[in-house]
Amino acid sequence: MRRGARWLLLLAIAAILGSVVVAYRAKKREMRALAPARPQPLPPAMTSSAANWSHTQMVSNHVTYYIEANDFREQKDSGRADLKGVKLKLMNRDDTAYDLVTSDAATLTTADNRFCSEGDVLITLGEPVTGAPAHALVSIKSSGICVDSVTGKADTDRPSTFTFQNGNGKATGAAYDPGTGELIMKSGVEVDWKGQGPNAKPMKIESGSLTYHEADSQIWLQPWGRLTRANTVVEGQDAIVQLQEFLSEDGKGQFVLHQVDAKMAHGTDAYPNRKLQYAADAMTVVFDDDGVVQTLTGRSHAQVTSASDTAETTVKADNVEMDFSTESGDSVLDRVAATGNAVLTSKPLPAPGRAPAETHALSAQILEMKMRAGGKEIASVVTHSPGTLEFSPNLPEQRHRTITGNDMVIAYGPQNRIESFRSTNATTRTDPTAEERKRNRKTSTTASRELQAKFDPKTGKVASIEQTGDFAYDEDDRHARAAKATLDSGNDVILLQTAARMWDSTGSTSAGRIRMDENTGDFTAEEGVVSSHMPDQDPNKGSQMLSGSDPVQARARKMVSTNHNRSIHYEGDAVMWQGANRILADAIDVDREKRMLTANGNVTTDLWEQPKTDPPNGAQAAPQKPASAVRTVAHAPHLVYTDENRLAVYTGGVDLARAGLWVKSTELRAYLASGGDSRLDKAFAEGAVQIVDSAGGHTRTGTGNHSEYYAIEKKVILRGSNAKLVDSGGNASEGAELTYYPDDDRLLVNGAPKSPVKTRLNHGRK
Repeated sequence: MRRGARWLLLLAIAAILGSVVVAYRAKKREMRALAPARPQPLPPAMTSSAANWSHTQMVSNHVTYYIEANDFREQKDSGRADLKGVKLKLMNRDDTAYDLVTSDAATLTTADNRFCSEGDVLITLGEPVTGAPAHALVSIKSSGICVDSVTGKADTDRPSTFTFQNGNGKATGAAYDPGTGELIMKSGVEVDWKGQGPNAKPMKIESGSLTYHEADSQIWLQPWGRLTRANTVVEGQDAIVQLQEFLSEDGKGQFVLHQVDAKMAHGTDAYPNRKLQYAADAMTVVFDDDGVVQTLTGRSHAQVTSASDTAETTVKADNVEMDFSTESGDSVLDRVAATGNAVLTSKPLPAPGRAPAETHALSAQILEMKMRAGGKEIASVVTHSPGTLEFSPNLPEQRHRTITGNDMVIAYGPQNRIESFRSTNATTRTDPTAEERKRNRKTSTTASRELQAKFDPKTGKVASIEQTGDFAYDEDDRHARAAKATLDSGNDVILLQTAARMWDSTGSTSAGRIRMDENTGDFTAEEGVVSSHMPDQDPNKGSQMLSGSDPVQARARKMVSTNHNRSIHYEGDAVMWQGANRILADAIDVDREKRMLTANGNVTTDLWEQPKTDPPNGAQAAPQKPASAVRTVAHAPHLVYTDENRLAVYTGGVDLARAGLWVKSTELRAYLASGGDSRLDKAFAEGAVQIVDSAGGHTRTGTGNHSEYYAIEKKVILRGSNAKLVDSGGNASEGAELTYYPDDDRLLVNGAPKSPVKTRLNHGRK
């Protein structure tokens, strides 16, 4: 019994234990079913992995970067983690903003803190920690980018695109350093810049490489850069683009293109009816808020060329500054200022039915050009220093002309034709044309304190030039001076006014006004004319009525000289004299070619002669007392002197007085001696002749139809049916011919067959 009970007890214990085991196993199965699945073992090459992974890098309580990824896998013994769905925040130094880098897949190496992605990467610069950004942020999209997670420097050599507040662009290769704020687009850069103003037009920026300096708001274009806006293109080397920030109406900051500086720069501004080209070793371009060029400054070897359909104008100088009007939304040239060896050249362009004017070039140290509305034609050019204006011919009939002076002003009319020109302290030089040189025309020069020129608006040729203040003219042997001179270019006539004087080797003329023909040398002088003419060296040339070695002087109200001063006309109280000899008349004409002198109206000749005392037959001359000079004065309405036969013919009623002898007649022919001076040889009177001799204290009066006086023989002959001689004593003689010798009081009377001599003697005469 005891043994059976013990066995039953053991059996009961066993049963209890069995039920416990069963219950344990069931519970274990239940717990196993409820327990989470055991993780799969890591691959042998992986150290760790995680989902929704994140990491923060701290340096001295400052978060340098924060990175998170949807998937994190760390490679065993490589120091490398592969990330998917990655965001990298690179914090700025004051923790107010960060640069955000996002990528679908990237690799993070802990040894060098390099964050690299072979796929697409988007970098957004300057995301604010709180609030919305003040303006559109710069973003870069590329691939093959590596970012230093400590410094934030990013780099790629792959094609990249980027967007910013004012546009977008592309390049091959990019680099960004948040520490310096520098964004580098390595090569093949193209940027489409969008202006913000109402007249803004897109601008394309191209460059070999681009560097954006955020701190200085500058874009560097190296080694070359090009800006294109509509019809405007500017390009150069090592260009620096300066950006400027301003607040828009919504209070947000915006950047606009403000200025470009470039080396070895050049540009164009091309429109259908005008084209502008410019270049310089160094150039600065300033833009308005719409991206329109406001000013352009070129330094060193600067050049500007403006071309329209009528002319091409080029300005060259050490420095050139151009101002543009931007009201229309385009850059329209308004002003050009050139300093340092400045030269403006305007060349007319050929056009159907229009002859080209001369090409003109203005040079000065400082000059300023202003454009007419529209920017295609010049309005004016001004020099602020001494200058030189040169006209170069484009046609055979045009002359080469140069003007130098101070304060030059050129005003232009339509089609870039010069309208007027003025200058102070001016001198001019005019060269003859090839055809004029054949006619022995020489280079002429002028000078004056002031000069003003007007031009023909249809042809662009010089119409007139007015020079005032100490005017001087010189052309070879011909010279002129006056207070004022006006050139009529169309007729090549110079009008000299106020204290006018002109002269050459043959003589000189002074008057209140002289009108001179530049082509022929002919001139007309008026108002108090005084002239002086040197006697001809060849006695066979020119009139010898007034003869001698002294100059022949003349005075009149008007004088006309033609045929190179060989034909001269004086009128209005005209007087010609040489020494004591003179001729007076209302008008006097001298023809040196024909060797004639003609006088008309109130003619008076007043001639003095010194009797010759040559010894007979060449014997030795004994000392003699000088003989008294003999004066001969003649009055008549008309006089014609011909040097060929040395004959002076007085007509219209003549009076002649000579050494106590007075002759009156209708006509008188006076023959001068052949010795080359003005000595009277003989004189023949015709028509109603009357002779009065008052020599020797007696008066003898002769009448007749014809009279002859012989100066050497001292003989008077009277002829005619009524020839008669009566003396003061009452004695009278009549005959066909009476010959009278005044010096010895001899009288010979000849009668005609039907007219016997008649003599009446008054015996009471003492």
